Amino acid sequence: MNVELRASDDDRNRVVAELHRHTTAGRLTLDEFSDRAGAVWTARTLGDLAALTRDLPVLPDPANVGDESVGHGRRELLMVFVAAALTLLLLGGFLAATR
Repeated sequence: MNVELRASDDDRNRVVAELHRHTTAGRLTLDEFSDRAGAVWTARTLGDLAALTRDLPVLPDPANVGDESVGHGRRELLMVFVAAALTLLLLGGFLAATR
């Protein structure tokens, strides 16, 4: 990354989103987030933006993390549905057999 390149609005939005994720993870206070987010909008270069997150760890890409959790949630929902269907079938069989 050439730190002297001018930053775009997309670059700034990406850094604010990253700062927000660090705030929700408890790494930044709301005051720190506010100060850094304000500095994002006055940053002129990619180097200025990088300086605002230099002391924070790199986070996984939120697009990839969201896909895994959605898939995992769908599998859990499917398992609950299968368990409920089996329970209803067994209950229906038991009621039919006892009548």
